[in-house]
Amino acid sequence: MCDINHIRPEPPRIVHRTFTFEETRNSTQECLSVSIPEVLDAQYGMYVWPSAVVLAQYVWTKRLDLKDIAVLELGAGVSLPGVVAAKCGAKVILSDNANTPLCQHNCKRSCEANGLHDVVTLPLTWGEISADLVLLPPLQVILGSDLFYEPEDFEDILVTVAFLLRKNPSAQFWTTYQERSADWTIEALLRKWKMTCVNIDLESFDANKSELAGSSLPGSHNIQMMMMMLRTDEDT
Repeated sequence: MCDINHIRPEPPRIVHRTFTFEETRNSTQECLSVSIPEVLDAQYGMYVWPSAVVLAQYVWTKRLDLKDIAVLELGAGVSLPGVVAAKCGAKVILSDNANTPLCQHNCKRSCEANGLHDVVTLPLTWGEISADLVLLPPLQVILGSDLFYEPEDFEDILVTVAFLLRKNPSAQFWTTYQERSADWTIEALLRKWKMTCVNIDLESFDANKSELAGSSLPGSHNIQMMMMMLRTDEDT
């Protein structure tokens, strides 16, 4: 008779997806392919979401500006934008919720899949001023894709971003999100935490396509991109 208490659950299935970013605007053809391991298990939810592909495309178009600068990705998950930044020469730190070590493990898995051995992975929970957050090195760019998913998390996310921008006044937060409700807004929270933002037109970096980076993920989804900064006297 089989003892069900000793049956080990099967490990989640991992599938590697390839995303290829290309430069088509100048005479020299450039491209970058990265491999991202997805965990095909509903319990984990570690997939490449459409917003991540759009943000990674923006990172790719800014690759010359990112070389040798410090970049942090918040809520990295499968880490597509951060991996692209690292492959473009940025000094990348990947982070995810301190309470979800499996997500942090997946960050490392994505780095290994792309031969990235110098990328640091940290546990950072939105809204918590932890030692790891305080001790981060100076940053120039902060990345985050589809962080604005649950409205109850919005302020915690912006608390963390505001803290990082005050430590790094010249830094920028690049973020993409899928518009799921016209009623959701962060405008009041941006004022509260003394930040400002500008919308980035997807057409300006060739992200307004039904397919992107060899993926149909962006499709017809309504993806938005914003760049956030500290509010200055001129913005008030």
